[in-house]
Amino acid sequence: MYIAVAGNIGSGKSTLTQLLARHYGWEARYEVVEQNPYLEDYYRNIHRWSFNLEVFFLKERFRDLINISQAQHTVIQDRTIYEGVYVFMENNHAMGQLSDRDYNTYMELFEQMISVVRQPDLLIYLRASVPHLVGNIQQRGRDYEQTIQLDYLENLNRRYEDFIYNKYEGRVMTVEKDGLDFLNNAKDLAQIIDRIDQQLFGLFSPTDK
Repeated sequence: MYIAVAGNIGSGKSTLTQLLARHYGWEARYEVVEQNPYLEDYYRNIHRWSFNLEVFFLKERFRDLINISQAQHTVIQDRTIYEGVYVFMENNHAMGQLSDRDYNTYMELFEQMISVVRQPDLLIYLRASVPHLVGNIQQRGRDYEQTIQLDYLENLNRRYEDFIYNKYEGRVMTVEKDGLDFLNNAKDLAQIIDRIDQQLFGLFSPTDK
């Protein structure tokens, strides 16, 4: 199976991916962040580096999807190729950070890529408010993230809502992240695991957007 965890910056994707991989014995695949050679430049000059950053992420996510499609075991992925496009790329384009020419080139490349890969069997969406995201971002203390503007996070949240509920066609399990601490509270993690078990192994496996 192929499981993915989706959510905004600071929503807890990597933490949940790690915990679920440990619980189920799944292989975890994480988004390339610290190793991205464009990320710090991007936060210093978004307009100049948006296209470079997005193409790098697209390349890495597509490579992961090819490897996942060939795996003989269950893989859980931290952030999907779809979010990179329908949330982050679309947001940068709407903000005028990418030209129409760069945007159209990127979208043509993306459409060719997804024609040869499959959607996750389950997408777990961590839905979080902006104050919750800000608290997590401040707590983990990555220097390049401390300059992220509130309106940027708000825009991303709106695009996540549109992506999850209007564009994405696969099975989704939404987790309301505010008030949950699945890293330090075993009951919170157990609640999520119970819902995943129902989705993947239950008698009816309902769609839960």
